[in-house]
Amino acid sequence: MWLFWLLILVAIALAVKYFMNNAARNQSETPMEILQKRYARGEIDEDEFVRRRNELSK
Repeated sequence: MWLFWLLILVAIALAVKYFMNNAARNQSETPMEILQKRYARGEIDEDEFVRRRNELSK
């Protein structure tokens, strides 16, 4: 009997993991959002930000 409940718990855990991964994939960022975050984190300087922003705006 305990094996049945263990299988149920494992199935629930796998279902939760599956739905969490799908939710994360569906929230993809646009290239502009990625660029803005990289600039905010200091990964690129202002000149690089402006150049890439202009490229994305074409």
